[in-house]
Amino acid sequence: MMKRILLAAIVAAFAAGSAFAQETCESKAVGKDGKPLAGAAKTSFLKKCKADACAPKAVGSDGKPLAGAAKNSFMKKCETSA
Repeated sequence: MMKRILLAAIVAAFAAGSAFAQETCESKAVGKDGKPLAGAAKTSFLKKCKADACAPKAVGSDGKPLAGAAKNSFMKKCETSA
């Protein structure tokens, strides 16, 4: 009984830790002065951040990087969901 409780506590701790470790592009949108970005600067930053996050995932089922229309389609879908 005690082992199950301990195991559940460890699993919960890892789940909570990984949830807090994930940073979104929104949370990274901070200027050099530590203030949140706004307006065009924020829009530009978010677009670049999402593209950078999606680019490594643009791989076909054969393991090769996507190119052309397939890559454009993937990137558009990925960036809107990110």
